[in-house]
Amino acid sequence: MSMDTGLGPTLIVEDDLPTLRRIGALLCTLDVPPEWHTAGSIAQAREVCCARPELRTVLIDIGLPDGNGIALIAWLHEHRPDITCVVISAWRDEVQVLAALRAGASGYLLKERDDEELRVALQSMARGGAPIDPFVARGILALIARFDDTPTTPAQPSDQTARGRISPREAEILQWVARGYSNREIADETGLSRLTIESYTKAIYRKLAVRSRTAAVFEARVRGLLS
Repeated sequence: MSMDTGLGPTLIVEDDLPTLRRIGALLCTLDVPPEWHTAGSIAQAREVCCARPELRTVLIDIGLPDGNGIALIAWLHEHRPDITCVVISAWRDEVQVLAALRAGASGYLLKERDDEELRVALQSMARGGAPIDPFVARGILALIARFDDTPTTPAQPSDQTARGRISPREAEILQWVARGYSNREIADETGLSRLTIESYTKAIYRKLAVRSRTAAVFEARVRGLLS
């Protein structure tokens, strides 16, 4: 069973005041309500993240006044890899979704969902999950199906060959990640230390050329690495 340790200090990056208030109100309803802060732009968000090392979660809109939120996700991955990023946006096209996941987002939620749906998704995130809106998930699965239908030729080496093969132990860890287990839970199941699991996870990210658990699962499914 997953333990609810809460989101930790959270930053909401949103320029629409009613939406910002809505998300803040939802955070207050979680089992472990987090301390939360706000930023209305990418520039403000960077300032807050630099000034507040205690931040653990950032909820990001894609459409911001000074740029695309995906740029902020990539910046956070480089400068604050300890922070978990989840998108809450009205943008739903698969190009933006995949770009966000590849940049390092751990989840993608849609603003159009009702309060209870968003609250459940945030609660899942607080318990170590990687929330993906069902509509978004269907788009990703459809994209995977298109990948599966695309023939490969001997002249085109696979990404797996180019970036390094996944070892049997890494493949095992990937299966646990795909089931939504946290590093601590995988360590308990496998009898390995949490640090060892983190090392395997980093190796998996490197070989799949991804920056988040959600993107790793997506890439693994595309390549047929998950049963």
